[in-house]
Amino acid sequence: MEWIGEMWRTATSVQPAAEPVVVWGSAAGVVLALSVPWVWHVVRHLVTIVHEAGHATAAVLTGRRLDGIRVHTDTSGLTTSWGSARGPGLVLTLLAGYPAPAVVGLGVAWLVSRGYAVGALWSLLVLLALVLLQIRNWYGLLAVLVSAGVLVAVTGWASTTVQVAAAHVVTWVLLLGAPRAVIELAVRRTRRSSDAGQLARLTHVPAPVWVVLFGLVTIAALALGIHLALPAVDLLD
Repeated sequence: MEWIGEMWRTATSVQPAAEPVVVWGSAAGVVLALSVPWVWHVVRHLVTIVHEAGHATAAVLTGRRLDGIRVHTDTSGLTTSWGSARGPGLVLTLLAGYPAPAVVGLGVAWLVSRGYAVGALWSLLVLLALVLLQIRNWYGLLAVLVSAGVLVAVTGWASTTVQVAAAHVVTWVLLLGAPRAVIELAVRRTRRSSDAGQLARLTHVPAPVWVVLFGLVTIAALALGIHLALPAVDLLD
């Protein structure tokens, strides 16, 4: 059991603050990655997994019975739950998806800003482990295992410098990927099967209003994340 104690000590210990070039270089790299279609396709898997985790968490918290999570080759996802076909529980479950990557990204940004870069990565590993228990298709299983494998490799064998840099990359992927996904939703004109389309049918509030709400939440989280990143490079000096 010593290895568990060692992991706990590593996750709860404070790492040196990143140099400004790491903080803003990782942000610039992620912005570039999101602008390249095939790279975004790969990176979007993590955003989708967290998106579906948001649906699943809201379903459980509102008393719905979670049936499972699927992630597809086109990076779309599906979380199914049982319960009332309308009402606040279902509305909150549908509402939680698009903001989830932004909220998780903001949480990661806060941990990183306090010097807990490895702790942030381990927190994401816990999230992936919980999602893994609910995965119901083979491609989704592969996507979660690959994502978790990368994080395990970084947290288990990489140097502290690489771990801190990786935590910043993950932070920006979630914070920047969240509004990028909302833009895709808007471009698709919010199909009836989308979260916004289903919310429109349930609440009679037009789908574009929900898209705007998703966008505002994700942009606000990004702004707060940038605010956290500003002092992060000097926090531990």
